[in-house]
Amino acid sequence: MSSHQVQLLFIDLGLILFLARGLGHLAARINQPPVVGEIVAGVLLGPTLFDGAISGLLFPDDIRPLLTGMANVGVALFMFAVGLELEGSTLRGRSRITGGAVLGSTAVPFLLGVGLAFYLLRTHETGNTAVFVVFIGLSVSVTAFPVLARILTDRGIGKTAVGGIALATAASVDVVAWSVLAGVQATAGGGGEHWRTMLAFPYLIVMMYVVRPVLRALFVRDGKAVAFAPWHFALVLIGVLLSATATEAMGMHFIFGAFLFGTVVPREKTLALRTEIHDHTAQVTSVLLPVYFVVAGLKVDLGSLRGGDFIELGVILLVAVAGKFGGTYLGARSQGLPPRPSAALGVLMNTRGLTELVILGVGLQLGLLDAGLYSLVVVMAVVTTAMTGPLLTLIYRTPVEVPRVPETANPEPVTSSRT
Repeated sequence: MSSHQVQLLFIDLGLILFLARGLGHLAARINQPPVVGEIVAGVLLGPTLFDGAISGLLFPDDIRPLLTGMANVGVALFMFAVGLELEGSTLRGRSRITGGAVLGSTAVPFLLGVGLAFYLLRTHETGNTAVFVVFIGLSVSVTAFPVLARILTDRGIGKTAVGGIALATAASVDVVAWSVLAGVQATAGGGGEHWRTMLAFPYLIVMMYVVRPVLRALFVRDGKAVAFAPWHFALVLIGVLLSATATEAMGMHFIFGAFLFGTVVPREKTLALRTEIHDHTAQVTSVLLPVYFVVAGLKVDLGSLRGGDFIELGVILLVAVAGKFGGTYLGARSQGLPPRPSAALGVLMNTRGLTELVILGVGLQLGLLDAGLYSLVVVMAVVTTAMTGPLLTLIYRTPVEVPRVPETANPEPVTSSRT
């Protein structure tokens, strides 16, 4: 790197952190998740303003690969944190109501998304129609588990029955979403070497029955978790990077390896240790994730949108909101959850946050989304995340007792303070 590139890289990082922190703080002041402000910061630094003059000056072509590399590390650690937050007891602990909500929150928006995909095919060409249709269905079905966990904590309803159902539903939806995305990645991104994806199953076995016991032996001694030490975080960081490398080499995205490593970290008697690891991870991602927002924002050009694009945006928003809210509401009501808690659950499932951006980034990389459609769906992610708080206040200002929930004990997940 030349001296000029080093100077520009440092200036870019300082500017990114300043804007992301500033707008994230402003978002929090108006009761919005900080990720909303951080995504907006990334869009503002992109080509949307001044016809790309700012982005071209601050982020020239020789600097962007460096930022992309840093952003990828940040996303890998974010996905590890998402996997680390998932609790098996959370997924199992909410019985029929969670099952109905999960089915409604995935099947209904996915089916509506399939219809949306055929509508979008009129103006957006793709080389693989079937994969495009599945991807669009997936993109309107996702829920951001970390954002939802933070909203529940901030509003003091994380320990209520509705909070527990929401966490269990979002966690289950996340598992389904990442599984479907892995299939999309394997189908569209195999590069003619689809045989490599067959290694995913034996790799999963190794992670579950070799890596997890090794981590348990290192983290638990004499029936108690060991005290946190810096080498624990170093070991985990190495594991995340190697696991991400493995899935990337298999023809899938590196996010799956990072996510999987988070899920195999042993849960039993390790809450305090996992909390320390999560907090250290959050310190790194607090620096690197804003870089991802800018890298994503450099591909969003809202200034080029025309009348027809705004019609498409309206249709995308309608399908995304109606599918998630309606499907979740109907699924929860079918299992006996009262109307107002069911409506609150539908609002919460519309939270998308950075999870949506990660999925859209994969779609853009695979060529399933063009620049215009990518910009529209990014706007959908911001709008649906921003509307969660106000709608929740309107619908569910006072929690409602839910007597028909079979199990109300809610395990304490390691909740993220970010996305």
